[in-house]
Amino acid sequence: MKHIDLNCDMGESYGRWTLGADEEIMPCITSANVACGYHGGDPHVMRRTVALALQHRVAIGAHPGLPDLMGFGRRVLDVTPQEVKDYLCYQTGALREFVRVAGGELQHMKPHGILYNMMERDEALAVAAGEATLDSGGRDLILMALATGKYDRACRKLGVRVASEGFADRAYNVDCTLVSRKIPGALITDPARAAAQAVTMAMEGKVRTLDGVEIDISVQTICCHGDTPGAPKIVRAVREALEKAGCQVAPLRDWLPKA
Repeated sequence: MKHIDLNCDMGESYGRWTLGADEEIMPCITSANVACGYHGGDPHVMRRTVALALQHRVAIGAHPGLPDLMGFGRRVLDVTPQEVKDYLCYQTGALREFVRVAGGELQHMKPHGILYNMMERDEALAVAAGEATLDSGGRDLILMALATGKYDRACRKLGVRVASEGFADRAYNVDCTLVSRKIPGALITDPARAAAQAVTMAMEGKVRTLDGVEIDISVQTICCHGDTPGAPKIVRAVREALEKAGCQVAPLRDWLPKA
């Protein structure tokens, strides 16, 4: 049976500002990427999100981003590899403590937003993420990376335990990168279409680009963004479609091989 993990960005609210529908989405996923305060989230939201994940037996991962709360971590900043390592260490450590206090264990780390994309374009930043993962959690901590990408390959070469990630609610370019959110059609908001894309990636190792070209992709975890319009319906449709197609939807910790 094909195993697949279903992840979603959670805990991105902060202060009096609420984003997403965490309580609706959490029961449908197997891994939660919890914001750590730099692009979204705050200590109180982090604590509550960890508790919610543990309540539903969802694996927990850190979702560290650039220090850009105003821009939701989606604006390019001029950062060095060492600065990236420091940002990842700082945020992952903060979330790990909330997880430890609650009686859980941290499963993974997934860089957020533009930082994730910057690592695809700059190998030095990708290596920094891999080194930060090894420093923080050794060969047990899982790092989510863009499937079939340079960032994924660079971290695997370092011996990092990598989970290759696909996206159900985002359109692809022919080089397996994600279409910019500034371009029409970049977001997939139709639950049926997102579900179909997820199943094709998981079961056939294929995805159709925004231009209509079918390309190869190998995924171990599939993401649905919590801030995509209609996210709860999308996540439910993706989960149901994957299970109907014969996938065993389960957290990475249960089946992903060690590095």
